[in-house]
Amino acid sequence: MEINGVETNNIVRYDSLGLSPELLRALQKKGYEVATPVQAGAIPPLMAWQDVLAKAPTGTGKTFAFGIPMLEHLDLADPVVQGLILAPTRELALQICGELRDLAEFKPGVRIAVVYGGQPIDRQIAQLKKKPQIVVATPGRLMDHYKRRTIRLDQVQTVVLDECDRMLDMGFVRDVTRILDLMPRRRNLALMSATISREVMDIAWVYQRDAVEIVVRPEEENKPDILQYRIQVPANAKADALVQIIEANRYERVLAFCNTKSMVERLTKLLEMKGCPADCIHGDMRQANREKVMSKFRKGNLRILVATDVASRGIDVEDVDAVFNYDVPDENEYYVHRIGRTGRAKKHGAAYTFVSNIASGIRLDEIAKNTRNEIIPVSFSDLGKLTEQKRTELKGEET
Repeated sequence: MEINGVETNNIVRYDSLGLSPELLRALQKKGYEVATPVQAGAIPPLMAWQDVLAKAPTGTGKTFAFGIPMLEHLDLADPVVQGLILAPTRELALQICGELRDLAEFKPGVRIAVVYGGQPIDRQIAQLKKKPQIVVATPGRLMDHYKRRTIRLDQVQTVVLDECDRMLDMGFVRDVTRILDLMPRRRNLALMSATISREVMDIAWVYQRDAVEIVVRPEEENKPDILQYRIQVPANAKADALVQIIEANRYERVLAFCNTKSMVERLTKLLEMKGCPADCIHGDMRQANREKVMSKFRKGNLRILVATDVASRGIDVEDVDAVFNYDVPDENEYYVHRIGRTGRAKKHGAAYTFVSNIASGIRLDEIAKNTRNEIIPVSFSDLGKLTEQKRTELKGEET
């Protein structure tokens, strides 16, 4: 990890960061003693009210990196919004809210609200009337509330833009800048991102002052421990291959990603016909239904979750055994964020990508080259056992 260009690899324990007994107790309950690199780098400057620009891979603990200082800074006697976290998707907003509530379990009086599109606004207005000190929001819905005068932002002290690159890529630049301009008393701003794009730098240049820059490289120990496999399989046999691999490895919780909503629904039906408990989430589903499916998956009551890329950043479940790219993703970053759903919390993970034609094989070659991931070509038997395959052998089989 680098902090302002200086290499540091010190191991930092939470109990050395000057945290309150309530926060330490919550961390201990979750079994956490040592901070991840991004947490070790970001918590001290954020506690000191400094701006932070952090680049770190998915699954490295960015939520705790900004959530812990925000909770420690709260004045529980002041019933105004003091902390604001912006997220690009409703799934990520809900995930952040859940993690913050876990951290605040032993800190009575903390009120956290989450607002996002796709849910009746009246229900969110009721949340806001309870005077939360922290609000987690998607930018569009937050602006809706501001225009309705159901939220005030003039007392906000800490602002976090989580998955900043994704948020700006989705076209929220105007909303984000308008929101930042509405907070004259802001004391610090944290930009958390997997990549630092030009748009992220533009926000940093305009809105941050003397920011502490943190870079956590994927090559470090915090990189998720994920074995990545490439499997040549005909399109009409991919569902069977997925089931065979799951059964052979006795996976209990699996994510399968498809490129389209129609394929998500089709694969879910195929899996159910084969006796595999599966459900799906995609952008056309009602939010209440998506939340119901996600709740089942988090609780371990659903073995296979099939999803489009809209969910790849919003799913944060530590015990995902494996990820399947049923379709080769269209974008390099989609691959990174998909496979980042497994191998979390220092656990082993596996990612399988199905290749069914020459075009998808070329696309996966590009992904491997541009993301610097080692994707091992394998074949598999009817029993789901994998055998490493030579590259020349693989090319000869593509049709």
